Amino acid sequence: MTLSDLWPALEKLPFAVAVRQSGWLFPTIESIHVLAVVLVVGTISIVDMRILGLPSREKAVRRLTAEVLPCTWGAFAVAVVTGFLLFSSSAVTYAAAWPFQYKMLLLVLAGINMVIFHLLPYRTVHLWDALTHPPIGAKIMAGLSLSLWIGVICCGRWIGFVTN
Repeated sequence: MTLSDLWPALEKLPFAVAVRQSGWLFPTIESIHVLAVVLVVGTISIVDMRILGLPSREKAVRRLTAEVLPCTWGAFAVAVVTGFLLFSSSAVTYAAAWPFQYKMLLLVLAGINMVIFHLLPYRTVHLWDALTHPPIGAKIMAGLSLSLWIGVICCGRWIGFVTN
């Protein structure tokens, strides 16, 4: 059994049918999803731009991440749940759409980038977190993070244009 075999079954689940058939449920869930994504990308952007040396250079990276990452993870959980509900309503259509496929790929790459960032440059954050100019490796990964999240947003927005 492949993933493509699961999509029709997912669409038949009661919650997926409810989302698809309701006149208000899909737009409500979509609005919550968009707000959650805004919070995820916004908080990640704050940290990434600090690492790039753009705003609030006086705040240490560790302090900034401690302040914003709890919001990031909470919003990410909401985005995952609402995204799954939206996907389930037309799983076959969404799974076949290139913007959805690219969005998922970019999300995976953003996750890999985050893991590598925490395994490599962030391990020495205590040496550079108060500096205006973090190491070049941290800056490259912050720039890559911003690019990947912008791609996620663009692909997410494009999904509606190719599935309707």
